[in-house]
Amino acid sequence: MARDEEGENSERGSNGSSTKISRLRTRPDPFLVACRCFGFITSVTAILCIAVNILSAVRSFRNGSDIFNGIFRCYAVLIAIFVVVAETEWGFIIKFWKVLEYWAGRGMLQIFVAVMTRAYSDHSEGRKDLALLQNIAGYLLLACGVVYVVSVGSQNRLSLSGSLYIRTYTYFPGFHAGPK
Repeated sequence: MARDEEGENSERGSNGSSTKISRLRTRPDPFLVACRCFGFITSVTAILCIAVNILSAVRSFRNGSDIFNGIFRCYAVLIAIFVVVAETEWGFIIKFWKVLEYWAGRGMLQIFVAVMTRAYSDHSEGRKDLALLQNIAGYLLLACGVVYVVSVGSQNRLSLSGSLYIRTYTYFPGFHAGPK
């Protein structure tokens, strides 16, 4: 551990004995930093999905030929906003939507938005740029959602048996898997 070497040989007290004064530098947990970075990447990807769906909805409503696609894109925008808010872990939303507190819930929501972004993509001559943006945004958010869902499975396998017992007992109060 890194120590602050400033006051290493400073004298303290009236008896004249020298003591070492060292302060530990606190470092952020690397796993938490990685989770924050991944949450930021997921938020940016969801914002990209919002932009792509808004652009697609505007093009659908402007042509007037595909109103269903425009309405579908509006719903995708609303749900993608919840993905962004879930990644900020805003207490007001988490309080009412408990499923967003869990990684599996977030991952499923992200996968749903990714599928909605990829659905009904138009590959006509004038919309190849929009189709490419839909593919990029959809697959990026799909990858983020899959990472969330897969990490839940890994987390459950790697957890200690005591915490698994507590978690199981919380969900099923009559279940006793621990030592008798």
